[in-house]
Amino acid sequence: MKRRVRAMPSWSPPVLPLLLAWLTGAVEIQVPDHPIIARFGKDVSLGCTFSPDSNFSLADLSVIWQLTDTKGLVHSFAQGQDQLADQGPDFTNRTSLFHQELARGNVSLLLRRVQIADEGSFTCFVRVKDYSSAAVNLQVVAPYTKPSLYLEPNKNLKPGDAVKVTCHTFHGYPEATVLWRDGLGNNITENVTVSQVANQEGLFDVQSILRVVLEPNSTYSCLVRNPVLQEETHASVTITGQHLTFPAIALWVTVGLSVCLLVLLAALAYVCRRKIQQICAEDEETTGTDGEEEGEELKTAMQPLKDSNSKSDHPQEIE
Repeated sequence: MKRRVRAMPSWSPPVLPLLLAWLTGAVEIQVPDHPIIARFGKDVSLGCTFSPDSNFSLADLSVIWQLTDTKGLVHSFAQGQDQLADQGPDFTNRTSLFHQELARGNVSLLLRRVQIADEGSFTCFVRVKDYSSAAVNLQVVAPYTKPSLYLEPNKNLKPGDAVKVTCHTFHGYPEATVLWRDGLGNNITENVTVSQVANQEGLFDVQSILRVVLEPNSTYSCLVRNPVLQEETHASVTITGQHLTFPAIALWVTVGLSVCLLVLLAALAYVCRRKIQQICAEDEETTGTDGEEEGEELKTAMQPLKDSNSKSDHPQEIE
């Protein structure tokens, strides 16, 4: 929806000669009645149009775009061509009109490579025999990156431990709204701190810290919302109360040690078994030899006794 404005102009010294040439009266122009949303680094068109008469000539048209607050010149057109000698340095090579649309009353401004500093109000002045002006508001936005979550400490965790969960997101505008939820969807934002710092380009880097007492299988989600774009990005982390990571190399080392231990136990069992068998065989050999020796001794000891008995059975005859 557009609004129609008839207003007295405001000017600065660089545009005064053009404005003094304008006659009193009013040109009915239309501008958007809501802020124009522009993404950082992209191009945007600031709409400003009027309805020309049937005898309209570009030679009669003068257009000036300036910053509403500072009156700095953004772009100027008169006498059938651009007049950029007094253009502000921040807008050099970044502005243009739609020249093919001028005859149809389209005096919108094309602003290239939008910056955070461009955010604000721009005034469109139009003169065709008489003049009018209207302001257009520009809102700059930049989406936030997907959050990254970090834990401190990040290993050897167990239920009952105090854990700090940090959420990082970068290069957004305007300032973000940060929301934390647990695994059940409950809002736990009251336990957090948020820091938002603008970089050299004016974009915000956001850090939010959640401090919790760990429970078994806990899930925490960080949601970052851009209030102008109505866009939301989020990330989640689940803490099981065990080691968060188990590197592959550690797994192979554990498996290798287990195999070595099993081989060692098997070898030890084999050696023990052979030793036991050897001891048993030696005991059997010793027992057999002693038995034969005792048998021989017993046989020898009994032999004289047998001879003696034989003699007593057959006494000698006495003549």
